[in-house]
Amino acid sequence: MSELITNILSPLAEVTLNRPDKRNAITSRMWQGLLEAAHQLGRDESVRVILLSGAGTEAFSAGADIVEMQSYLADPARMRAMQDIVLESQMAWERIPIPTIALLQGACTGGGCGLALACDLRLATPNMFMAIPPAKLGLAYSLADSKRLYDLVGPSRAKEILYTGRRIMASEALDLGLINEIVPAVELRERAQSLAEEISLNAGNSVRAAKAVIDMLSAGVLAETPESRRFYEQSFDSPEFREGAKAFLEKRRPKF
Repeated sequence: MSELITNILSPLAEVTLNRPDKRNAITSRMWQGLLEAAHQLGRDESVRVILLSGAGTEAFSAGADIVEMQSYLADPARMRAMQDIVLESQMAWERIPIPTIALLQGACTGGGCGLALACDLRLATPNMFMAIPPAKLGLAYSLADSKRLYDLVGPSRAKEILYTGRRIMASEALDLGLINEIVPAVELRERAQSLAEEISLNAGNSVRAAKAVIDMLSAGVLAETPESRRFYEQSFDSPEFREGAKAFLEKRRPKF
């Protein structure tokens, strides 16, 4: 059975971490698969929203596979290769040009939490908890991971979370802005699909531009760039705008 499952039911796609017996701990091979899925789905024009989930109910993901990591302690080259694929995969998920939604239940910790934070939106069940435990393992959190956390909770909270490595339950995660909604477990998939459908019915060029521009702001770009100006100017001459304006005047839902 595949440890990473990708299903495409356009306009939606879903990627599932499929190691429920290991709380969906992510191996190097799975990180490679996540990287390839991000590139593949990001280029698929039929896909407008991606859902990312973990199999079972105990965990979205307990993080990188510690057993595998420990086996690499005597092999620095393999350890470095594993570190590289984790960072590259998370970056690829952050940079997918279309919206991504993480479905979180149970444990969302370590590298699993990092992967969830690389997604655009996060829906969680009441039993979900997050933890970022490098301080409990003698490890350092990467700059890219720290930046995603910092963007969501600010510098003081980010420091506290990293200093302590403590658990953050769903209600606190919502208050901190780490997740967007808390949803009963039996409704999680339905709510995620409903949200994805709501997004997919809007103009794809508008949604892609919104993601790109907000990511620019997060990266510290505070003045117009040729790319951001192009998003703005080209939208006024787009097929989507022509359809949107026509639908508005005809008092009907646009067909993008």
